[in-house]
Amino acid sequence: MSKDIVQIFDTTLRDGEQVPGCKLDMEQKLVIAERLEELGVNIIEAGFPISSPGDFKSVDSISKLIKKTTVCGLTRAVEKDIKVAAEALQHAKRPRIHTGLGTSESHIKFKFNSNQDAIIERAVKAVSYAKSFVEDVEFFAEDAGRTENEFLARICEAVIKAGATVLNIPDTTGYCLPEEYGSKIKYLKENVTGIDKAVLSCHCHNDLGLATANSIAGAVNGARQIECTINGIGERAGNTSLEEVVMVMRQHPTLNIDTTVNSRLLFDTSRMVSQKMGVVVQPNKAIVGANAFAHSSGIHQDGVIKNRETYEIIDPADVGVNESSIVLTARSGRAALAYRAKIVGYELTKTQLDDVYDEFLKFADTRKEVLDADIHQIVETSKADLQSVG
Repeated sequence: MSKDIVQIFDTTLRDGEQVPGCKLDMEQKLVIAERLEELGVNIIEAGFPISSPGDFKSVDSISKLIKKTTVCGLTRAVEKDIKVAAEALQHAKRPRIHTGLGTSESHIKFKFNSNQDAIIERAVKAVSYAKSFVEDVEFFAEDAGRTENEFLARICEAVIKAGATVLNIPDTTGYCLPEEYGSKIKYLKENVTGIDKAVLSCHCHNDLGLATANSIAGAVNGARQIECTINGIGERAGNTSLEEVVMVMRQHPTLNIDTTVNSRLLFDTSRMVSQKMGVVVQPNKAIVGANAFAHSSGIHQDGVIKNRETYEIIDPADVGVNESSIVLTARSGRAALAYRAKIVGYELTKTQLDDVYDEFLKFADTRKEVLDADIHQIVETSKADLQSVG
């Protein structure tokens, strides 16, 4: 049975770049955009054209560069925004305009000093205008996570009639619980007339650490696009992490959903974006963190050495990591020491290992990590009669 494909909408160059200190120059943006296409993402949100001359130029240049992937430009539900985005996208092989406005009671009352009927009218007008420039129009209902479902369904139905091809249902503040967000997507699937004419999309923020869980819940309940960024970079606590949603789907075949992403490029892409944006990837970051496949506990090390799958659900090679890492610390056991000692040239018998291990523990207690060079010192200091195999 074939799996449903969930489109990956990458917004690293738009939402990701909004993080203070993450400004990219044109050359860097083009390099990242080219890599995103190679990675296999389906849509690249290249920028917010009206926001600055630089963003306009970025969208224009990326539109000229990208050959197969859809290139998207963000706008507010404002005619000038939409017209400028259309101009920036004129060279794109597959252009998409992404337009919308806030739909929650809070946004309607405090941002727009308006009412629901007026918001629907404005949304329809924006989508219709965008449709006059491109066939592919995505509508975002900002703060959909806190929008009452009945009104959300009304506005979705209205913009579909106006020509929207994608409905973005953002959890803008990262407020929703997975069950709640999944239920919202399910409600729209079941209650919006014409929903079969549009793709439901998840755009979840990570304020409560639930962005990946919410996006997967959305996909399980019928969404077929996930909006995400490399390394989960983005406003405040970040966006849904591309590498996480891709590997969740791939590691759980019973979900019956997958992506077109080449997962073997994930680690290298993560490092590229980190270096160009100047944002360090936290060591314990899922999938691409430095410690994602590193083991320092003796019990874990022994298990992984005997069979990788005892403590790793992902083959490191599947995400572009060469191998698992056995990190020697004071918590490491004999199996790990013997394993690393063999790598640097020592084949230890059980008796020799006992002697070296005692010396290893004394040394390890004074260090955060024991390196390969340290193993030679430990062996030499040990009183065991060792035969080097190097």
